[in-house]
Amino acid sequence: MKKFEIFYDYECPYCKTGYETLLELLPEFPKMEIEWIPVESHPRPEDHPPHTDLCLQSYYIAKELGADMDKFHVLMYKAVSIERQNVEKPEVLAGIVDSIVDSKKFLELLKSGKYSHKVDENNDLAYEKKGVWYVPAFRSGKIKLDAKGGIGVSKNELRDFLKKVIDKKVIDKKVIDKKVINKKVING
Repeated sequence: MKKFEIFYDYECPYCKTGYETLLELLPEFPKMEIEWIPVESHPRPEDHPPHTDLCLQSYYIAKELGADMDKFHVLMYKAVSIERQNVEKPEVLAGIVDSIVDSKKFLELLKSGKYSHKVDENNDLAYEKKGVWYVPAFRSGKIKLDAKGGIGVSKNELRDFLKKVIDKKVIDKKVIDKKVINKKVING
């Protein structure tokens, strides 16, 4: 199965568009495994509300509670990007997801801070280790696609990225086979 990571923020309108485009393209690329990694476009203490650190934690809570994650993404993008709900309040987030999870259990987990460590971990992974500058950002090994500031990613760019991810596995196998052949020749 082909795998890639996507770094995104529910507050980012380009991430919402990228998400919708990705859903549109996925039927062309069956058996793709996606690792969703929510990050903050504007981490605290930056003065750029809404801060989405609780949305980021909500992703992991919803996943733990067995939510339909496609529905979760749709609800969260709608609440943050379209309705501009105050997602800095745990009670508001519990209300957003009450149709897909037990909102009392959700709120309990959110207030406990169980996934608060994921905020710094994900931001560090994206911005320090994976070289993300703008979201959405897509990664699969050395293959990467970054949004352009104020633009996002186009459908063609995303399709090309997905094609490269599929081709990468074939290329990697050829490189491995070539190394094995070269090693046999050298040692033979």
